[in-house]
Amino acid sequence: MSGARLTYNQLYQYRGKKVDALETISYAILALAPEEPVSMNYFEERIEYENPLLSLKIWQQTRTRPGWIAWHYHPECEILLIESGSLQVEAGGETHVLRPGDLLLMGSAQLHRDRAHETPVRYLVLQFNLQSFFDQNTIQFLQFFNETKTPLSALNYIFRENAPVREEAAMCVREIYGEMQRKETGYEMAVNLHIQRFLLLLLRSDSRRLLADQYRVERLRLKPVLDYIDLGIEGRISVEEACRMANMSYYYFVKFFRRVMGMSFTEYVNYRRIRRAEQLLLTRDMSVVEVGERIGMPNMAHFYKMFRRFNNCSPKEFQRKMLGLGR
Repeated sequence: MSGARLTYNQLYQYRGKKVDALETISYAILALAPEEPVSMNYFEERIEYENPLLSLKIWQQTRTRPGWIAWHYHPECEILLIESGSLQVEAGGETHVLRPGDLLLMGSAQLHRDRAHETPVRYLVLQFNLQSFFDQNTIQFLQFFNETKTPLSALNYIFRENAPVREEAAMCVREIYGEMQRKETGYEMAVNLHIQRFLLLLLRSDSRRLLADQYRVERLRLKPVLDYIDLGIEGRISVEEACRMANMSYYYFVKFFRRVMGMSFTEYVNYRRIRRAEQLLLTRDMSVVEVGERIGMPNMAHFYKMFRRFNNCSPKEFQRKMLGLGR
């Protein structure tokens, strides 16, 4: 399909499937305008995190040539903050010309491309795995940002219409860049706080209520299931038992759970297990094997795989870094 020119309606059939051996397109397809022809010459950008405990990458980019960077996508969300010059970005079926002080937010796997509009252009690029910045106390808010119905790029109206919020959001990005450059003690905590502050700004400044909690009643139906998961995290957690507690058939339950929580039942259980493992690694004198057994993951290969998925490092690396032994 290389070089083909297809519209949104034609591309939509590929959402969630493999195309030309590339990874899943996901919401990249939702980002296109209904009848806008888009080249299929795109690629997945692989993001390498500087710190395995922080699922983000931030850097300052300077461009002196006007050429386009090809259509691409990545699972991480992306924020652009212009410092000087101007940048033209095509994403979400829209063309944005960004000037100093402007921000642009793009959601997970959103197809986009850009070029220097006025050279030289200097800007900050922040790419981050959204899910990684929600802990057990804030996981309930993840569903506001899961893009099930609305891509995060739709929130850019906030920055256009609300200058104080735009300035505060820009400050968050600058603070993250500064923390990552200085790497002072506790900078990981500071970065987490600034990401959460940015998300809170979006939540509280969304006057159009694009992030409105559309599943409040539905989530109440899942409360017994969520309690069951939390209380049984150390043992076997059965989807069949969860279905019984929610009084739903299996096929309805798995679809219902994903729609309301923004992830599958299995993904959520693994997420909760790994968060519990992190607590044990930092607060108990336990071996990695003991931690795996305690959280219901006695198979070490599976435990390591799941831990790396959520933290981009092994349990031991996580423990050494967080306890300051690797400094």
